[in-house]
Amino acid sequence: MNWKFWKKNKPKPKRRKSALREWINAIFFAVIVAIIIRAFFIEAYVIPSGSMEGTLLVGDFLFVSKVNYGARTPVTPVAFPFAQNTMPLTGGRSYWDGIQLPYFRLPGFSHVKRGDVVVFNYPMDIDSPLYRPIDKQENYIKRCQGTPGDTLLIRNGQVYINGKPEGTPQYMQAAYIVHTDGTTIDPNIIKNLNITVSQQFTTTDYEMLMTRQSATKLKSNAIILSVRESTQLNGVYDGDIFPHDPHFRWNVDNYGPIIIPKKGWTVKLNSLTLPLYRRAIQVYENNKLLVLGNDVLINGKKAETYTFKMNYYWMMGDNRHNSEDSRYWGFVPEDHIVGKAVLIWMSEDSTSSFFSRIRWNRLFKPIR
Repeated sequence: MNWKFWKKNKPKPKRRKSALREWINAIFFAVIVAIIIRAFFIEAYVIPSGSMEGTLLVGDFLFVSKVNYGARTPVTPVAFPFAQNTMPLTGGRSYWDGIQLPYFRLPGFSHVKRGDVVVFNYPMDIDSPLYRPIDKQENYIKRCQGTPGDTLLIRNGQVYINGKPEGTPQYMQAAYIVHTDGTTIDPNIIKNLNITVSQQFTTTDYEMLMTRQSATKLKSNAIILSVRESTQLNGVYDGDIFPHDPHFRWNVDNYGPIIIPKKGWTVKLNSLTLPLYRRAIQVYENNKLLVLGNDVLINGKKAETYTFKMNYYWMMGDNRHNSEDSRYWGFVPEDHIVGKAVLIWMSEDSTSSFFSRIRWNRLFKPIR
């Protein structure tokens, strides 16, 4: 018989977590929160190339909003966190594509609009030899120039949408032919005006990439005799330009007209439309397309028309003569859209000395 029944059982003291375990728990929680924020709210990017100069410079660090257009849920859920498609250091693949979920996008504040600076997955990564899933394709950043249903035309470098001239980005760069008196141009002038010397033809003639503002300032220099914008001639065929077909004698400065596909839009299939829309039908919308003589077969059935299942966009870099964009590979499907670039939070010029590397005038600058 227990004669000490009146004594209450004392609760066992809880074991205190070790400092190491507390650190592990804190780090694990922080990583989970960071993954959620990165996937569904906002993500940081850095500009690696000059295709958006002078709007965005190499070394600009950006915040890209996922909520503006609605966050896209992961297509490839089994992946190493914070790695886009390759592992740090080793360079191996950072994901397993054995499980791929259907595309789904959460509601957003708005849709992609003309003029937005957009981050998206590079559509050509779906091809050989990479065969990457949508969300593991490289991230590209360009300006949206055409939205679903728009008819886009470029003449002498000017973009027209539905027959009307589209506004030019404030800091858009183009190619200029610069003629000097033979005196060497001060490298500091080139750097301060953010000019890229793409070619030197003679001791007096150059091709340079710059904004209109920089071109105006350069003209005022005493050794500069002339500065004129350079565009390719209308009708000159460039085989690197989409749809890579000589029936369309297009180049970077003279392109189209071309209709950007819209969900629910029906296109007639023939020898003129197939080069433009075959990739969208076959690759992006997962149909088997076969041409037998004059007949077009989609999924084994003869088809004279096709109705698109997705919206598409037309993206171009602000550095118009140094940008690989929709002029080279065509439409960007809606399921490739990542988010809207909204803010430059940091900017670093790697070519400057240590004490002047930070571009202070670009910190916390909104992107327009």
